[in-house]
Amino acid sequence: MTDINLRELDKDNFKAIFQLRVKPEQQQFVASNVQSIAEAHFSDKAWFRAIYADDEPVGFVMLSIAPDKAEYFLWRFMIDAKHQSCGNGRRSLELVIDFVRSLPNAKALYTSHVEGEGNPAEFYAKLGFRHTGEVEDGELVMKFDLQQR
Repeated sequence: MTDINLRELDKDNFKAIFQLRVKPEQQQFVASNVQSIAEAHFSDKAWFRAIYADDEPVGFVMLSIAPDKAEYFLWRFMIDAKHQSCGNGRRSLELVIDFVRSLPNAKALYTSHVEGEGNPAEFYAKLGFRHTGEVEDGELVMKFDLQQR
């Protein structure tokens, strides 16, 4: 089985992460990794990692972390088009969930998505995220209860 792991971005891997792309029909649902990394550098709450399958970069994840408020939000998540539909997304998001569980006062992980055919809601729901009924900045909010197994 492929080893999925999260790695810090550095001078040796950032260009490979910049090259990763979702499928064309998914581009409306997630910002590019270049944009995400730029935004992260202007946020004191951003935590981001490259997603690797063994030693090959396959994706990118970014969280907004505010432990003082116990707020944890999956800000960006993408798996390259060539590496989708083989468990990489599920396994990497499970790693992220385990990481968030280890943070202070972590009770829930939130994310959001825009509406539209091909949005990631079904993927998140299969992992245990549920819609909250809230809409934030035009996006539907989903919540993962970190106390569930």
